[in-house]
Amino acid sequence: MSESLHDRHRAVLPDWLALYYAQPLEITHGEGRHVWDADGNRYLDFFGGILTTMTAHALPEVTRAVSEQAARIVHSSTLYLNRPMVELAERIAALSGIPDARVFFTTSGTEANDTALLLATAHRRSNQILAMRNSYHGRSFSTVSVTGNSGWSPTSYSPLQTLYVHGAVRDRGPFAHLDDKAFIAACVDDLRDLLGHGRTPAALIAEPVQGVGGFTMPPDGLYAAFRDVLAERGVLWISDEVQTGWGRTGDHFWGWQAHAESGPPDILTFAKGIGNGMSVGGVVARAEIMNCVDTNSISTFGGSPITMAAGLANLAYLQEHDLQGNARRVGGLLLERLRSEAAGVRAVREVRGRGLMAAVELVVPGTGQASPERAAAVLEAAREGGLLIGKGGGHDTSVLRIAPPLSLTVAEAEEGARILGRALRDA
Repeated sequence: MSESLHDRHRAVLPDWLALYYAQPLEITHGEGRHVWDADGNRYLDFFGGILTTMTAHALPEVTRAVSEQAARIVHSSTLYLNRPMVELAERIAALSGIPDARVFFTTSGTEANDTALLLATAHRRSNQILAMRNSYHGRSFSTVSVTGNSGWSPTSYSPLQTLYVHGAVRDRGPFAHLDDKAFIAACVDDLRDLLGHGRTPAALIAEPVQGVGGFTMPPDGLYAAFRDVLAERGVLWISDEVQTGWGRTGDHFWGWQAHAESGPPDILTFAKGIGNGMSVGGVVARAEIMNCVDTNSISTFGGSPITMAAGLANLAYLQEHDLQGNARRVGGLLLERLRSEAAGVRAVREVRGRGLMAAVELVVPGTGQASPERAAAVLEAAREGGLLIGKGGGHDTSVLRIAPPLSLTVAEAEEGARILGRALRDA
């Protein structure tokens, strides 16, 4: 059945629509931290639909909220008052840390970042954007143009002039040999030099932890130091929290809070986990920035009653069960176990992460050369062992990405680490 579905997929969908595995997987249902395929095989899910199944598969509180809302009304658009949208916006505005916050809902992280770029360029009257090397911000024409990862940027044409900044990858590049304090100072000097040439940019867009880039991150405080420099020129800071939001990093509810000395970002974008699989994204910004658009606008699908009901139920569950605390506790254990399993595997360059965002970077043994072939082999071996994980990194995709639902148990963390350890050794 899967082979037939794969043939049908190839016949009607784009060649560039990536599929994992030599024999692609059809997932039919899930429960908790597990999913099942069309052949009845059960897997421990350590990728959650690309960090989107944030709390659990088939979470009763969310499925009940969706069902009850669907029985009332599924869709109305933003042309009408929408109680679930207002209620979720109130909750997110309060949690964002941004003063006098306004919230606009979209259907994806790509659309959220696209909107943030629109707001920033309109507010600042500049089409120049600063972005981080190795970054990923989405699939649209504007977000591709600020993506610093060449493996995900299919065109050089752009509505924006983008300048790329050092700092998001701690252990590679010209400043890698420096200690954290000197690293930050060097990156700040580089930013000052960049700003000294040409027109003033509208904004810096940055992921606190790079997702597609392989869960790489700078030392805590880097973006606060950047913010001080940017503020001198009125340049906005956009924090792309599509993968780091909602407590996944454990230590903080938002990734920007690891860089909080200068306060919250001017604009924050979110998506993925808040809907627990429903299509929810959004932008939070100060009122003066959000309201700078001086033309009419609407969203047909953003903020739909059914997705807002899911978001409200999911956020309530997350907070009531302290899943941020669980990400910190169980995520710390998972990282410890992964490092133990990877010890002695010469192809493993580094195990890194924060909370329930963990990564294993693979190289050709004895070199620093990326090894996408090994990453692909480990992905297959992990699946054979009953574990689903993801891939990422630079254009070479040599990093294994591990991001289970935030309700992961200690026993499941240990089981997943054992399976991945075997896959690393076997592959």
